[in-house]
Amino acid sequence: MDAAIVGIGATEFSKDSGRSELQLAAEAVREALADAGLQPSDVDGLVTFTMDANSETAVARELGIPSLSFFSRVGYGGGAACATVQQAAMAVQTGMASVVVCYRAFNERSGSRFGRVQTAAAAAPTSSGLDNSWHYPMGLGTPAATVAMFARRYMHEYGATSEDFGAVAVADRRHAATNPKAWFHNRPITLADHQSSRWIAEPLRLLDCCQESDGGVALVVTSRERAADLPHRPAFVAAAAQGSGTDQFTMNSYYREDLTGLPEMGLVARQLWAQSGLGPPDISVAVLYDHFTPFVLVQLEELGFCGRGEARHFIADGALELDGRLPTNPHGGQLGEAYIHGMNGIAEGVRQLRGTAANQLSNPENVLVTAGTGVPTSAIVLSTT
Repeated sequence: MDAAIVGIGATEFSKDSGRSELQLAAEAVREALADAGLQPSDVDGLVTFTMDANSETAVARELGIPSLSFFSRVGYGGGAACATVQQAAMAVQTGMASVVVCYRAFNERSGSRFGRVQTAAAAAPTSSGLDNSWHYPMGLGTPAATVAMFARRYMHEYGATSEDFGAVAVADRRHAATNPKAWFHNRPITLADHQSSRWIAEPLRLLDCCQESDGGVALVVTSRERAADLPHRPAFVAAAAQGSGTDQFTMNSYYREDLTGLPEMGLVARQLWAQSGLGPPDISVAVLYDHFTPFVLVQLEELGFCGRGEARHFIADGALELDGRLPTNPHGGQLGEAYIHGMNGIAEGVRQLRGTAANQLSNPENVLVTAGTGVPTSAIVLSTT
């Protein structure tokens, strides 16, 4: 694709920001534009999540963006993250806009907390309300509860254990411990810590579940040609894809014949490798959406890094560590840095290619970033060329 991420910006990550979500969005966008060496007057496109409370017109007004020729929103919660970059890249490549900012901002800890039971979600007069009405009455009224059902079946089919899930959490927290921007900076955990953390929805423990965070992240996307004149090394969008599988639900589907896969991510993977001409062996760094640890294992399988049911063996020798064969979430992920619906993971991919990350890998060329799983999802490959 003829597009690149040329600016990144973020607020601090906290549990109580003390300011409005609109202010968080404006701060992140302003910082991303300054990082790119651009002004609000250069922006003619904005992309965000359908779940974001900050309208494009409000963000434009607060920042002094004069007019917009392109604005778009992507649905399905965290599954939208990488699709915002895809939308921006398509707008730039087709000439619909020249500089597009992707943003996501919320007070997800001090404000509306996604992890709580939302009884209204099963009564909403929408198709999603109808979907939720099938499982909310059964007690599956939180994301953790729905993923727990999936995780239990995955453990039954492939012999995975809670310790296998814990290995993901331990790696993420180790990386966060050396990232000064991470909420869990200087606070690594051991596998024993993971195993002693309380149950949230068995077999998921507290340390299998991502954080609840306040904060905002923004990304600036423009053309390859324009990127050449800007201050930082561009992160070129080598591939971008969305995917929704058979019998897809807003959260996990229990109506598929195979209950242990994420076919929407498999669909995305096939598109990424076809678009980029790359494959799993070409990926230097992976930033995998880690809202719940079991889904990191299943993503590795769907993306082609290992076979079905083999992820627990793939990670057993430290593959996800900074010195492993697939360094994963060097920033600490959503388990360790912050949960900003995956947007902070895209920013980490850009930093790795620039060479400015807190836990910098040696000369990475291609970074894979994924978005939320269990829902319609998206992913991108960012490259140095």
